[in-house]
Amino acid sequence: MSADLKLEVEVLGPSRVAPEEIERLLALALASAGIDGGHVAVEFVSPERIAELNGEHRGIQASTDVLSFPVDGAQPSLGPRELGDIVICPQHTEDLREAIVHGALHLTGMDHETDDGEMLAVQREIMTWVTP
Repeated sequence: MSADLKLEVEVLGPSRVAPEEIERLLALALASAGIDGGHVAVEFVSPERIAELNGEHRGIQASTDVLSFPVDGAQPSLGPRELGDIVICPQHTEDLREAIVHGALHLTGMDHETDDGEMLAVQREIMTWVTP
């Protein structure tokens, strides 16, 4: 990773993906939107917890694979820009690496529900770069 990249990643909860890999996936996804630094928290949670968050924030009373909670990056801060949080439920996720990329793209403002396939196309492209 480049020394001038100022990405700060906080990983919470148990993950089968190494922290260095999480950081690399986030960096690629964020860079696709011209974002080269900031703070991102990635939390791995139970199906019950993600269902609770999905109900609270989206009004959907069900588990899901990934939720993203962007923070307005325009506010001045003393530390790294706060990009937001990504919450992933491993039990509902087929590919944790893809869920990380998906969540990060949402933090950049992309939305596959309204963008005529642009976000998912970017996601597929990024995954070709990182697929072993």
